[in-house]
Order: sequence, then structure tokens, then C-alpha cells
Amino acid sequence: MLEKLAKQTAIYGISTIVVRFLNYLLTPYYTRIFDQATYGIVTDIYALIPFALVVLSMGMESSYFRFSTRAEEAGGDVAEGKRRVFATTWGATILNAVIFFVVVLLFNAPISSAMGGAYVQHPEYVPIVAAIVMVDVWTMIPFSRLREQGRAMRFVLLKALNVLLNVSLAIGFGVAGLYASAFGVGWVFVANLIASIVTLLLILPSTERTIPRIDRALMRKILVYSLPLLISGVAGTANEFIDRQMIKYLTPGGELVALAELGIYGAIVKIAVIMTLFTQMYRLAAEPFFLAGFKKEEFKEANAAAMKYFVMASMLIFLGIALFRDIFAYIVGSDFREGIDILPLVLAANVLAGVWFNLSFWYKREEKTKYAAYITFLGLAVTLALSFLLVPKWGYRGAAWVRLAAEAAMVVWSYILCRKHYPIPYDLRRIGEYVALAAAIYITSELLLPHLPYAAWMALNVLLFVFAAGYAVWREKIDLKALIRAVLKLSTR
Repeated sequence: MLEKLAKQTAIYGISTIVVRFLNYLLTPYYTRIFDQATYGIVTDIYALIPFALVVLSMGMESSYFRFSTRAEEAGGDVAEGKRRVFATTWGATILNAVIFFVVVLLFNAPISSAMGGAYVQHPEYVPIVAAIVMVDVWTMIPFSRLREQGRAMRFVLLKALNVLLNVSLAIGFGVAGLYASAFGVGWVFVANLIASIVTLLLILPSTERTIPRIDRALMRKILVYSLPLLISGVAGTANEFIDRQMIKYLTPGGELVALAELGIYGAIVKIAVIMTLFTQMYRLAAEPFFLAGFKKEEFKEANAAAMKYFVMASMLIFLGIALFRDIFAYIVGSDFREGIDILPLVLAANVLAGVWFNLSFWYKREEKTKYAAYITFLGLAVTLALSFLLVPKWGYRGAAWVRLAAEAAMVVWSYILCRKHYPIPYDLRRIGEYVALAAAIYITSELLLPHLPYAAWMALNVLLFVFAAGYAVWREKIDLKALIRAVLKLSTR
């Protein structure tokens, strides 16, 4: 049963890694042409965009998957039922995005003022970013439809084109010397907007001429399901971006110092790209997979197994980056490497975020999405409380600890609720085994660092990582050759 999930995850994974790698080429580029404060503006904007996307999407992506499954279960004209779900969810998100863009245009001046002096000097940045958000929202449901239909390669090709165009334009603007103009870092956002518009034009044919039209009766049912997801999504995304805002507004020393701290933090977070990519590729495959029409016991069995393998893979990625963080530090410019010590904390937080995502499927499947709001608001409360305590003292280092604590709190409460309302037989012993092994290896490496020549220490890290990977393959009896053959066969379809 998990073979399909593994294959889909691998397809999304291989392609997403390639695509996102191209996108993350901008990190070493930007951190070498911009100073810390200027890159802080980039970090600030790209922390706010996901928050806006979550608010405007209103949980419609998960709703689209769930109500498409309902259309299949209802029988009759399934194609027409799915088309109605698509038209309604797409129409709702389009309407939200247009309203958002108009409001930003009308209130550009106060919004720019609230965001800080850098935006007061360049109020034109705000409507450009709002346009990016609007166009990206317009493409969200069509992209979800491709995932629901299992058209992974088309999904990935369109995403790849978006990134390639964005990266090419961003670097091209730099080569042309536009970043040295008065408009400055605004050209970063112009490149993104152009890429988003082109992607929208290219994905429209996949909608099969469906006109976005809101079916009011269906919309009421969807909102009952999606509004708790919206609330939890807002709180959850706030957890993802509010650490940047806490650095921006709580760091003492003035706006330039705060933006510099934000720039360093944002650059180090980008180094954790592989962990982020793994969680993303898993999400792309797992969401439509687990929200399909499984029988209850089949769902529990699949989710328990998926959790174990997710943690196993995450621990290997954690070690692969944390043990060799000095090498990964060269991804960013030299001015940003002083923050490399927070990388293990960011990686650990990303692992916990993936665990929490796995723990969310039961209440999405059972349509008890109110629990999502409870859990994410706990995380937000922890983030806010600890941020006011730690960020003014420790700056971006405090923000990294806050992020880890918030993710841990959400995982613990998610698990407690799962045990109480929908017990799933997670293999805690095996999961704990992989976590303990990774922790022991990392701590051992750190303890030996002061006592070994650097070359010997790096060689030891290689041996430790190979041991961890070999142990996982042996413990789970994984046939790597068979898995690779299956993925290659599926990717050629």
C-alpha cells in the first residue's frame, strides 16, 4: 500500500530537489551581492508571502482533495462532480486574491509605513509583492488539480519553468547592474512577478476551459470543512514567519541592526534546504494519498508506517547536514556564516514540522479540522511568549530556539490528541531508535571536535553518517535497487 506513496514521493522528490536547488542558487548569489540589511528585506518579504497565500487560499487545497474524493464516493457523474468542486474552490480563491490586491493598492501608504523605513522609502515594493501573491493564489487550485489527477510530471515541469525563469531573470537583472539602481532590491520582486504570470498562462490549459464559478450550496459545505484549516493554517504559517518578524521588531539597536540579524537568520534557514525539500516533496505526495478513500484500518496502518519511514529519512538528512555544516556554510556569503551554529536547531525544528504534518492526517480524514486550530494556536502562543523572552537577549539565536520549542509543543499535543481520539499504532520504539541514534552520533561528533585534527574529525563524520545510513537500510530491510527501478519506471510514464 505504501509503494504508491513511496514512488510518488520519490518522483516529487527528485524533481523538486532539482527545481528548488535551482531556486536556492539565488541564496549564494544574493548573499554575495547584497549586504546583511538588504538581504534582510528579501528575507522579510519571502516570510510574509506564504502567510498571505495561506490566508487567501482558505484551506481550499485540502478541501479540493477531500471533496473530490466525496464526488467519487457519491457515484453518478464523477467527472462533473469533480469539475464542480474545482470550479467552486478555484473561484473562491480567485475572488479572495482580487480583493486582497485591491485593498493593498488602496492602503499602500499605511501598509508600507507599518512594515518599516525601508518600505517607506520604496512604497512601490508592496503592490508588486501583492501582485505576486494574487497571481500565485490564482494558480494554487489548478496545481492541486494536477496532483489530484496524479499528473506529477506536468506539475513538476510547470514548477520548474517558474523557478528557471525567476532565477534567470534575477541573475540577469544583477548582471545588467539593475540592483545598483535606485529601485534596488525591488528587481528581485519584479523577476518573481514575471515568472508567476508566465506560469499562470501556462497552467490555464490544464483547467480544460473550466470557468471558475462558486456553487453556493457546495461552498457552504466546503467552508465548514476548510475554515478550521484556514485558522490553523494562519496560526501555523504565523509560526513559520513570525520568528522573522520578532527578530525585525524585537532586536535592539535600530532597524539596520534588526534587518542585518534577519538577513543572517534567513540565510542560515536557507541552508536547511534539503530538509525543507524532503518535507515538501513528502507533503505533495502524501496529502492526496492519505485524503483518499481508505478504510479506517488501512489508513491507520499506512500512516503509522509512513511516520516511521519519514522519521528515519529525516534523521539521515539531519546528520548529513549537521555533521558537515562547515561545508554547507559556503552556500552563503562570508558575512552571513557567523550564524552557522543555529543550523542544527533549524534542522531539528524542520523534522518536528514534518512529524506534526504526519499527525494531522487523521483529523483531516475524519473532517475534525477544529483540532488543527487548537494545535497551531498552541504553537503560536509558545512562539510569541518565548520570542519576547529570548529574541531581545539572543537575537536570531533566540529565534532559532523559539522555533524548535514551538514545533516540539505542537508535536506533543498532536500526539496526545491522536492517542485520545484516533489511536494509530505508531512504532514508537523504532522511531525512538532512529532519533536516539542520530542524537548520539551528533553529540559524539561535537564532543570529539576539540580533541581531533579537523581533517580527522571530518573523516570520522563521514564514517558516522555511513554507519547511520547502513543501519537504517539494514534495520528496515530496504531493497534500494528495487525502489530505484520502480521510481525510474514510474517517472517515464
